[in-house]
Amino acid sequence: MPNSHRRSAGTAPLLACVLVLALVACDGPPATQDASQPRPSDASLPESLIGELQGERGRSPMLDREVIVKGVVTADFSDHEGLGGVYLQDSGDGDPGTSDAIFVPVATAASFRDAMRQGARLRIRGRVAELDGGGGVRLTALVPDEVEQLGLGEVGITELRTPPVDWEPFEGMWVRIDAPLTVGSVADLGRYGEVLASFDGRMWQPAERAEPGSDAARAIAADNARRRLVLDDGRSGDDHPLDSGVWPKATALLRSGSLVESAEGILDHRHGSFRLQLTVPPVLVPQARPAAPRVAGSLRVASFNLENLFNGDGKGGGFPTPRGARDPRQLEVQLAKLVGTVQALDPDIAALMELENDGYGPTSSIATLVDALNRAGPGEWRFVDACDRTCRRSGKGPGDDEIRVGLVYRSDRVRPAGKPATLAGGPFGPRSRVPLAQAFTPLSGDQTPLVVVANHLKSKGCGEAEGANRDNGAGCWNAARSDSARRLATWLETDPTRSGSDLAVIVGDMNAYAGEEPLRILQAAGWQDAFAVAGAVAPYSYVYKGEAGRLDHALLSPALAARLRGAAEWHSNADEPREAGYAGRLHDAGPWRSSDHDPLLLGFDWTVSVAPDGETTALSTGN
Repeated sequence: MPNSHRRSAGTAPLLACVLVLALVACDGPPATQDASQPRPSDASLPESLIGELQGERGRSPMLDREVIVKGVVTADFSDHEGLGGVYLQDSGDGDPGTSDAIFVPVATAASFRDAMRQGARLRIRGRVAELDGGGGVRLTALVPDEVEQLGLGEVGITELRTPPVDWEPFEGMWVRIDAPLTVGSVADLGRYGEVLASFDGRMWQPAERAEPGSDAARAIAADNARRRLVLDDGRSGDDHPLDSGVWPKATALLRSGSLVESAEGILDHRHGSFRLQLTVPPVLVPQARPAAPRVAGSLRVASFNLENLFNGDGKGGGFPTPRGARDPRQLEVQLAKLVGTVQALDPDIAALMELENDGYGPTSSIATLVDALNRAGPGEWRFVDACDRTCRRSGKGPGDDEIRVGLVYRSDRVRPAGKPATLAGGPFGPRSRVPLAQAFTPLSGDQTPLVVVANHLKSKGCGEAEGANRDNGAGCWNAARSDSARRLATWLETDPTRSGSDLAVIVGDMNAYAGEEPLRILQAAGWQDAFAVAGAVAPYSYVYKGEAGRLDHALLSPALAARLRGAAEWHSNADEPREAGYAGRLHDAGPWRSSDHDPLLLGFDWTVSVAPDGETTALSTGN
């Protein structure tokens, strides 16, 4: 659910309950006491410990009952939109399975407001309620009828060095995290002042490391749930969380993989997740941006998703477009970032995804990119024109999707060998983008062609998904992606480029993690994971909801695997905050956040001939 919905769905019901003094639970039955009957006097109402109100699991065992409790205000969020209350904590009931703190909404308690300050020791008479915390969370709260200040007080802070088996017993308590947390996502920082983090390093997409639905995948998911924690500034819908509040200015530099060395606040449960409502600025260690990778080999192939390169009408107008840049200025920044990415990687051939599907004329998006590359230099860049008669009539193709794949190359280093080939029909066109294959040969040295196959399979979004394409643990459209993989493997067995070469690489955004069916199908057909061949450790190209994995892959024919000399991803995008992109407020010069996917780079040895028995023979590299 988008965060805007999540916030409004969680906050509005809670405030509605507060406005009626929450004398009934938001979804519970009316209070059992008849309003016409006199309330019990304080003399007949014994004091309760907060742990008794909380109970060990689920709803409060004292729901709808009038109680008296004493405790100390550990945090005051009464002026924060979305929280509107304080947290009260006592010295405990001796039961480690119950929380010793509770939320006290103050929106309807204006007469008590001055008494309910941080550090105040209070005696509160009120009614126990379960409020809607959003995301299916029920929040145990004490709605006050009477508040008496008893002076100042203190309670001890709970220190956590490892994630607890169960967060529930700490709900509402004052907590200090005394262990490094790894930042998983800053996607909600700019809007909601939230950072998703985890104990014990990064979280991984379960399907990156195990088959979806397997015991191993479920174990990874459970471990992620145990380790994850949202760090929140206690505000809701604040578009400028770094201009005020608890986050330090250095938060703007946070990338996924950065560290939070310590954090302190109130352990809260709202919007479907446990979160630390920060009361003091956390100690941050931002992760430095990595240099572009270098790989061995004399022939280099890159692949990356452009995140919707649309250029309007190609003449400076035609904005806004259905996707991508909203105006010429954003397009200029987007192109600069993409050109910077290509220059830093320095490939001979690059496979591209999410190009606007607007033909191959001088005003097309691919021509605009190649023109920008040639203006920036070095090299003489060209693109592969895969247009057929249908394309020339429609101005689109291959395929009729809004986006397509493409191939660009350094014509001063390599040349196309023969004509390009495309695979249409079945899922290609209406679902997965049409694959594009082209053979290339270097201008010098070994003249054996290399076949590069650019792909972009159907995304995981669930629009229109039915039957076998519904989510089975791998996102929606897994059946379509798997069908695409089978057809792709069968097609490539026919040598569609007529190059006669057994040196081929499948690259692109497969919208499937390494453990999912499309990748298993291709590997069963003999294609080898380039990163496994290269011995890469923990590769990833995409971060979704704080979990890292690979949607972008490179698969090698067995003969080409013998020539692989290096494989690397450049984490210039996936770890970056969205605000660093061309449309964000934090964008700066350079390639950073040119897309939401990381580019990959492969290096091959094209100065040797590899015999079937594995022996190599040196070849001339030319002048």
